[in-house]
Amino acid sequence: MKNKKEKNKIGVFYIIVLAVITVFGLAVLELGKNTVLGWGIVILCLAALIVLEVFVTKKKGLFIHLLMCVCLISMISVAFAVSMPPYKCSPAVDVKNPEKTEVVSVNEGDLTGVLNEDKSVEVFAGIPYAAPPIGELRWKEPQPAQKWEGVKACDTFAPMSMQKRDGEIMNSLTKIFGYHYFEFCLKDNYREAVSEDSLYLNIWKPAGKVENAPVLFFIHGGSLTTGQPSFSEYRGEDLAKKGIIVVNFGYRLNVFGYMANEELASESENGTTGNYGLLDQIAALKWVNENIESFGGDASKITIAGESAGSSSVNALCVSPLAKGLFRFAIAESSGITPKEPYHTFRSFTDALSEGEKTMKDFSAKSVEDLRKIPAEELVNTTANNSAMTVDGYAITEQPYLTYEKGKNNEQALLNGYNAHEADVFGLFNEVDDKKYEDSLVQLFGKYSEEALKLYPADSNKLDYKIAIDKGGSAKGAYNYVLGGTWFAYSHKKWSDYLVQQNKPVYFYYFAKDDSALRAYHAGELPFAYGNLKRHKSAYTDEDFALSEQMQNYWVNFVKRGNPNGKDLTGWEKYTKTQKKILQFDTEIKMIDDPYSKLYPIIDKSQNEK
Repeated sequence: MKNKKEKNKIGVFYIIVLAVITVFGLAVLELGKNTVLGWGIVILCLAALIVLEVFVTKKKGLFIHLLMCVCLISMISVAFAVSMPPYKCSPAVDVKNPEKTEVVSVNEGDLTGVLNEDKSVEVFAGIPYAAPPIGELRWKEPQPAQKWEGVKACDTFAPMSMQKRDGEIMNSLTKIFGYHYFEFCLKDNYREAVSEDSLYLNIWKPAGKVENAPVLFFIHGGSLTTGQPSFSEYRGEDLAKKGIIVVNFGYRLNVFGYMANEELASESENGTTGNYGLLDQIAALKWVNENIESFGGDASKITIAGESAGSSSVNALCVSPLAKGLFRFAIAESSGITPKEPYHTFRSFTDALSEGEKTMKDFSAKSVEDLRKIPAEELVNTTANNSAMTVDGYAITEQPYLTYEKGKNNEQALLNGYNAHEADVFGLFNEVDDKKYEDSLVQLFGKYSEEALKLYPADSNKLDYKIAIDKGGSAKGAYNYVLGGTWFAYSHKKWSDYLVQQNKPVYFYYFAKDDSALRAYHAGELPFAYGNLKRHKSAYTDEDFALSEQMQNYWVNFVKRGNPNGKDLTGWEKYTKTQKKILQFDTEIKMIDDPYSKLYPIIDKSQNEK
């Protein structure tokens, strides 16, 4: 009797262990976006083991139960391997069998898009704006898109540009623990396609007949090495509902977009190298100028916009002679290249060539022709750093600040700004104690580091939150604060001041609305300004949605007339020689003093030494 009870206990314990293993296995499959095949294998295996327990193994000993647990774990591994998510392109709208739009004619042929769920917006995704930059066109200036016969269905986003990618499990964990949004769903069990053939654009327009609509041309960020135009945080559906047309697009990244090489320069009719991604952006902008009227847009009312590296790219378009006359206003979020020596996404031509040589050595290539034979999937793994634009003498002819000093920049008005916690996510894996903090100030400000340390001691701006993977340190808060002001805020201060000197309208903002995850982090303003909080409702509050509605209206008003102000909006005063306050976006929207006003003079002095 006692022996029977012991065996029953083993059986109950065994079933509990099976259940725990199964739940863990299914969680791994969901985090990895594995297909339902994997779920089916695991569930069938579990069912088989339960049957065995009931009819065969319940009278056996502990060893057989352990063996069966190992069997289940092995089957989970098999299920994970055979049900890996396929690569596919994301649909343009989250609607099953969406209604098609009327046929639209562009230079290359006829096309159709699809309508969103409430049929208020037409979406045209995956429109080619240039020829695929593959084969002999790798590291060439973008060539015209090929014409096509018949009607092209533009209902799916194109693949993202070739880039290194984390695994799906890591991406899912980042969403859970970093951004605090992850939804159980079997509809997204796929990996977004990645390809060297990625020069396509997407258009969101108000449904029906539209005439002379202003256009927002958005450039995605990602350090010029990652990112994709299909990202949910800056899709244009909600802004299109407010009467403008939104365009975004893919451009070449990392080694494909920003590698510089003297042989490539000699190949080019214009002697250019190192700015292929920027040239793609200009090609997309030209395409919009030539074709947007077919969608009801007005080519004379284009505003370029971008965030992070996309904002640096906006800055580059503002100084590029190739972009002159292709747009009128600029929106820049969290980056720029206006300092005498920009802090990121920009480098000297010498440095660009040096990194290009490193790429050649990585693959033992003796010529560009050898390098063109390397598969894109291998080439993307170069150890060289290709995350910056350069002065190539063609797309960018001189250090950007010189163009501004001469008044030859292209934008007629500017809406720009930065976030309260720009640098926090960039240093999560760095522990910063007092000594490291002082060393970092020397690197940033040289002989003016003591002045910065006095202004911001190591124990100032202490971290008032903790992210599990943040290594922290006694001076981490001060380090994050000063780095955010130097790398991000300062470029907007300089950019704004240059336009003020030219008597052009400037609207300067400070985004400080904390969310439930990383607070007002780098890129945190994107879903607010572009109307995409709804895609992750659980991560935001009614207060957030109210702020988003107002930010969208500011952005749309600026696109329409170069002035963000409008009915039922807090007055946004222009930034001028005498009016230096900036607009804070938070629970309360109000004009405030720039939080970094005391740091800017120190940065100015250190920049003047360069």
